Amino acid sequence: METTTKMTLPLSVVVADDHHLFRQGLIGLMNTRPDLVRVVGEAATGREAVSLAAELEPDLVLMDIAMPDGNGLQATEQIHKQLANTAVVILTASEEDKNLHRAVRLGAAGYLLKSLDAEELFELIGGVASGEAAITRTMAARLLKGLADDCDVETCVDDLLTEREIEVLRLVAQGVSNPDIAERLFITVNTVKTHLRNILDKLQLENRTQAATYAVQKGLISPFDE
Repeated sequence: METTTKMTLPLSVVVADDHHLFRQGLIGLMNTRPDLVRVVGEAATGREAVSLAAELEPDLVLMDIAMPDGNGLQATEQIHKQLANTAVVILTASEEDKNLHRAVRLGAAGYLLKSLDAEELFELIGGVASGEAAITRTMAARLLKGLADDCDVETCVDDLLTEREIEVLRLVAQGVSNPDIAERLFITVNTVKTHLRNILDKLQLENRTQAATYAVQKGLISPFDE
């Protein structure tokens, strides 16, 4: 799990959650600890979170997962790539190991559940300021267990690739051309090429043929799919 260098308190924070009531409640809670955090912005979608982070360059983004217009994991990946000094901590209701493992792979500095009490939340945020990962003992144990166990094929692939990359890989494996992939997914041909390049890099493959073979071998599509 990604950690950050030490930060100066109070931490500048962006809160990203599509539920207005929860977001406002969390901001109100943050405002009770001006010595620790200073909320500088809020976002209701993944795209807003990325845009706001780029604009404000906060110390910390508290990121929900299930959001429209780019989910929290996709936003985490983009922010991690663009802003080296911004830590992203997932704050979610999802206890799925799949999301936990993927968040770590995408550069999250922590993974917290919304059931956390306020005191522990502040303690873990304070740890981020010191360069520590924000994760409870329970979630850390599940993370370590997941790393130790052999994951099933579908989970491993999903940990490595974004949802969009998996869509592109499936279409490549079905023999669909880049222009047709672009048309089906409502994206540009250049974006398709970028996704394919990222897929090959992440899976350590060399070309479309290897990618197609990989997709069939890993069960992403049936060899008889058209």
